[in-house]
Amino acid sequence: MPEREIRRRTFLQLSAGIAAAGLAGCASTRPTVTRSYAPEPVPDTNAFLADMYGEKPNEAYPLPAIPYEKIDSRFYRQMVADPTGEKPGTLVVDVGSHFLYRVYEGGQAMRYGVGLGRAGFAWAGRGVIQYKREWPRWKPPNEMVARQPELQQFSIEAGGMDPGLKNPLGARAMYIFQNGEDTLYRIHGSPEWWTIGKSVSSGCVRMINQDVVDLYSRVPNGTPIVVADLTGGGMVESQPMPQSQPIPDSQPLPQSPDYMQMGPDGLPLPQPL
Repeated sequence: MPEREIRRRTFLQLSAGIAAAGLAGCASTRPTVTRSYAPEPVPDTNAFLADMYGEKPNEAYPLPAIPYEKIDSRFYRQMVADPTGEKPGTLVVDVGSHFLYRVYEGGQAMRYGVGLGRAGFAWAGRGVIQYKREWPRWKPPNEMVARQPELQQFSIEAGGMDPGLKNPLGARAMYIFQNGEDTLYRIHGSPEWWTIGKSVSSGCVRMINQDVVDLYSRVPNGTPIVVADLTGGGMVESQPMPQSQPIPDSQPLPQSPDYMQMGPDGLPLPQPL
């Protein structure tokens, strides 16, 4: 083969190789176009509860957050189907299940978990919320002081315990009367959140402070209330609480003793938890 032809073929082969290498280089460096999608937001199931049971810094005595994870979820504040059959606006304390209901229209009720003490089982029947207090003073009856002399510093004569985070009545208290008489039965807050859903040695109907603040905003004076066992026992006959010396109150509202020991919004929640 003539030398000129050899050189020509060599040139063509080299050119083809270079071209192929060039094409391969483009293929390897060409940017890959991919579609990127923002991930769907994952609902934070705890965010709602963390807000509901979080700090309340604007209270007269700022409330600390509640470790709601340590409480049985049945006792979280939530909207449920109304099991009481009572008219809207009524409060119902179910002592059998440790629930308190605030009845709404449409067969719905706001349900709260409560703790019950010895006094919480001593009265049942129908009454009204005669009046209520924000950050009430606690004044144990003389009978209680006689049983527990260490409470003398909080006696009626001593003026009771100042409001605050350690006060057994908590952030709010609601006072139940029947036929114009004080039943000595109370719904109140409690710093002892771990007693919710349980029966303890003392107190009436105790609530998480954040819950009692919420309930307080929904309950005007004169609100009807029913205390009963809805677990099968039905309504029990009203029984008077043991009477004790009335406690003067600094506010111009009905006088009433406080029969307890250590134990916000006006809209219903949108859905059950």
